[in-house]
Amino acid sequence: MQVTVITSSPRKKGTTSLLADEFIRGAVEAGHVVFRFDAAFEKVSPCHACDSCRTGSPQCVQHDSMEKLNPSLIASDCIVFVTPLYYFGMSAQLKTVIDRFYANNSRLQSHKQAVLLAAAADSEAWTVDALQSHYKTILKYLGWQDAGILLGMGCASRNDIEKTDYPNQAYLIGKTLNQGKSK
Repeated sequence: MQVTVITSSPRKKGTTSLLADEFIRGAVEAGHVVFRFDAAFEKVSPCHACDSCRTGSPQCVQHDSMEKLNPSLIASDCIVFVTPLYYFGMSAQLKTVIDRFYANNSRLQSHKQAVLLAAAADSEAWTVDALQSHYKTILKYLGWQDAGILLGMGCASRNDIEKTDYPNQAYLIGKTLNQGKSK
């Protein structure tokens, strides 16, 4: 199975980086091919709503790091969204990438799987409601199947998350991805 992991934290060794690393370790051990795209360290401009991709141009008119992500995004069987909780939703870095899916909607609306890995300093469950709802709405729109949600609550720092079972849970999600599913 081809898997694309899109991380979005500007902290290279932060909480969600650990979740991504552990998910990838499990996925690779299970025999999956993984492409990692660290959105916070790439140049991804917001969608300009020019609609060129809908009116004749076969691709987005912007030439940025999405050109590196798109082939893997389209070819993958599973897309993994990795984000810290920022003001009750995904990070701007991840949201910018998702907004740019627009240029590839017809190629992305397929039978892919998706995973959400997130970490939050807050411990109250309601703080991740909007994030989960947004994730599920994206999946519904694209016709993707949820393959796992991991919400690392009460993890403000790398030290916090290292004391939990969340990294192991991320590893297990990667390790047990359904190899029989395809696009």
